[in-house]
Amino acid sequence: MERLSAGLSHLFMTVFLYCFSGFMVIPAITDVTMSAVCPGKDECSLAIYLTGFQQAIIGLGSLVMMPLVGNLSDRYGRKVMLTVPMTLSIFPLAVLAYSRTKGFFYAYCVLRTLISMLTEGSVQCLALAYVADNVPESKRVSIFGILSGIASCAFVCGNLSTRFLSTSAVFQVAAGGTVISLVYMRMFLPESMSRSSIVSEQATETDSLLEKSPKKTLKLFKTLPSLKDTISMLRTSKTFSQAAVISFFSTVAEVGAHSSLLYYLKAQFHFDKDQFADLMIINGIAGTVSQLIFMPILAAAVGEAKLLSVGLFFSCLNMLLYSIAWASWVPYAAALLSLVAIFAMPCLRSIASKEIGPCEQGKAQGCLTGICSFAQVVCPLAFSPLTALFLSESAPFHFPGFSILCAAFAAMIAFAQSIAVRTAQPGCTVEDFSSVEP
Repeated sequence: MERLSAGLSHLFMTVFLYCFSGFMVIPAITDVTMSAVCPGKDECSLAIYLTGFQQAIIGLGSLVMMPLVGNLSDRYGRKVMLTVPMTLSIFPLAVLAYSRTKGFFYAYCVLRTLISMLTEGSVQCLALAYVADNVPESKRVSIFGILSGIASCAFVCGNLSTRFLSTSAVFQVAAGGTVISLVYMRMFLPESMSRSSIVSEQATETDSLLEKSPKKTLKLFKTLPSLKDTISMLRTSKTFSQAAVISFFSTVAEVGAHSSLLYYLKAQFHFDKDQFADLMIINGIAGTVSQLIFMPILAAAVGEAKLLSVGLFFSCLNMLLYSIAWASWVPYAAALLSLVAIFAMPCLRSIASKEIGPCEQGKAQGCLTGICSFAQVVCPLAFSPLTALFLSESAPFHFPGFSILCAAFAAMIAFAQSIAVRTAQPGCTVEDFSSVEP
């Protein structure tokens, strides 16, 4: 039990260090991109299309890789597979830490795109699978919320650091932080507990979905996930298929809004690195407080299905306010809605994990992450042209936030689907871990 508690603590610290390094570059990268592609301008269609192209290519690679990463982690362990993305993510940051001139920026873009095609979302996917391995169903949504809260805390700290660092120092600190997170993980994080230590062969928390499906899906390529495996998961469990649909539309909304928001704020209100950081700090603080304090209480009181719907509704409202912002203070007010909007994804992942057998947690989380990656492929095809068009002088009508409004519609579709979700009753209790505290 002590080993389990220590394992979760070290996982939380690993996620914090890794996310801190990744998040601190977000406020700075918009200015770096604009300086390299369109020097001296506040609006640049080329920068928007370049960002959208990167997202599409990265999403396409992740769509293929995430189910594979999840499945390999089921076979070889979460710690082994965590090592790969954490190592590769050092190199793009090191390029911009050295120089941010035009040539180095394009080298960064190429390197980041190639590496992110293999690793984007994998740390989150593997961390969720690690938690699902070691935490019983009754406590899982709370721990997922805490894990997401840790990431939000890293988001706050990373953006706060950016607020007081020069652009060059931001990338140097980010590269160093990624190295520290890798070393910490390799030294202190224990390997995820084996399935046999959590459940016996006679009693599992949830029956394996693939064991319920036709056996032919298990006979081929036991190591590599097939399309039939994914389809079997989606067809065997209605709740899991609903979670997949919600994942897709909520990711379309989130990625679409995020890819448009920074360029929209820069063009509309002339935001710079510091103001981006301020906005993200408000988002992060609200999310951290919400997930670490309120979410465990509310999940036990109202249930994760209702909390999922509430989170998606406020996510839609958050994007709607961004899209119609009439003054520079409105985005800061809209950011406060993330206090509730942040509930959605941890609840969704928890609901999905309870539909999956303990030997398939990596595969299932990889499947959902792959679906989210597919949404990242679709988003740039729609949102990059919309953003560029409505921020330009040739817009058919004056509505600079129109692309963010479209993202709000996608969030509303996810909300409508979430109303129909019915969570399964918990299966057998894992007595050995019924009193585990995070």
